Amino acid sequence: MKKVYIETYGCQMNVADSEVVASVMETAGYALTTDIKEADAILINTCSVRDNAEQRVLGRLTDIRSQKREKKLIVGVIGCMAERNKEDLFKAGADLVAGPASYLDMPNLIAQAEMGSKAINVELSTSETYAKIIPTRIGMGAISGFVSIMRGCNNFCTYCIVPYTRGRERSRRFQDVLDECRSLINAGYQEITLLGQNVNAYGKDLDENKDFADLLEAVAKLGIPRLRFTTSHPWDFSSKMIDVIAKYDNIMKFIHLPVQSGNDEVLKLMGRRYNREQYLSLVKEMREKIPGLSLSTDIIVGFPNESEEQFQDTVSLVDEVKYEAAFTFIYSPRKGTPAARIEDNVTYETKSKRFQELVKHLEKHIEEHSRQMVGQTYPVLVDGVSKTDAGMLSGYTEENKLVHFKGDETLIGKIIKVKILESHTYSLIGEIIDE
Repeated sequence: MKKVYIETYGCQMNVADSEVVASVMETAGYALTTDIKEADAILINTCSVRDNAEQRVLGRLTDIRSQKREKKLIVGVIGCMAERNKEDLFKAGADLVAGPASYLDMPNLIAQAEMGSKAINVELSTSETYAKIIPTRIGMGAISGFVSIMRGCNNFCTYCIVPYTRGRERSRRFQDVLDECRSLINAGYQEITLLGQNVNAYGKDLDENKDFADLLEAVAKLGIPRLRFTTSHPWDFSSKMIDVIAKYDNIMKFIHLPVQSGNDEVLKLMGRRYNREQYLSLVKEMREKIPGLSLSTDIIVGFPNESEEQFQDTVSLVDEVKYEAAFTFIYSPRKGTPAARIEDNVTYETKSKRFQELVKHLEKHIEEHSRQMVGQTYPVLVDGVSKTDAGMLSGYTEENKLVHFKGDETLIGKIIKVKILESHTYSLIGEIIDE
């Protein structure tokens, strides 16, 4: 049997997509391998959110060329880079290029590539959700699973390439999502994460009279020990959603709520559809209704022509919200987006200095949250051996804090009690509490 090696870059949605591709490739006669040297086909699942992610993939294709010279090998690039960079990808050594809506065409594309033809399908779709595909789970085993509930995005934030690479929003049928979640629970999974470019827009395109709050509640009732979701847009975050999260103990009280900027003018230029006051009002309602809530966010520094005053509005918002985690980026123009056409008068040096200042403010609050956890005991889902110390296990609290601790590998996949002994900025050290 031929073997396929899948390498994934980018977000959790890309991980879920790789699991769909793995399933499709199995129907094409391939077995999944974790050893790239024994692969007959290598598929690189790509991200286009930032330029450095694209450059990494182009560099990776160069690395793989030597392997192509040693054996007959199909090299494919799939995902978000496919349509935007198709010609560059073929020049760099790809035999096959497939966009996020083209994965069911993989057997045909593989056959074309094997015959020496230029295999490409980058058509966007208004309907494809891969609803009938049973994903081949990759990674940690029956511990934590991703379930895509919708694809695409209708927001068209001016800096974002996603609507152009993944198409418009289309939701999976309510029962199809529940069936997939139920199958994971029956297989012994301890945690499910519901995925979408904007999960809380779920159901708007369906005729089922169901929204994301309804879906979240229905999955929680199935009895999965831990339920998460990402990513949510503040504009679509309803009070009904907040009430559901507060109601069910197995819905984790950790919410990723991208703000991007703390300045109204910049938010308007970004096309974010909410202002600073509305965002802070939403945070206030969440914290009032959801005890123990942890918040993370995305922030862009250096949007074209951002002034020092506008940047300081972001800093002050960070100090007010006191996030537990954050993904921060210096603005990266993406060709084809409205923001990429704006002439920018702010130097990269200025943006870099602002970025460092923002990180200091974020880390101050993250470190304070971690210090407050010392001496407390938390349930931790053990996901494996620590990546930083082979003599330790690691796992995550309900608040998504990474904890390292000594323990036997038989604990992997279980939820155990861990007392926090030491705090570090982005991780914690603990000890198992023997019950």
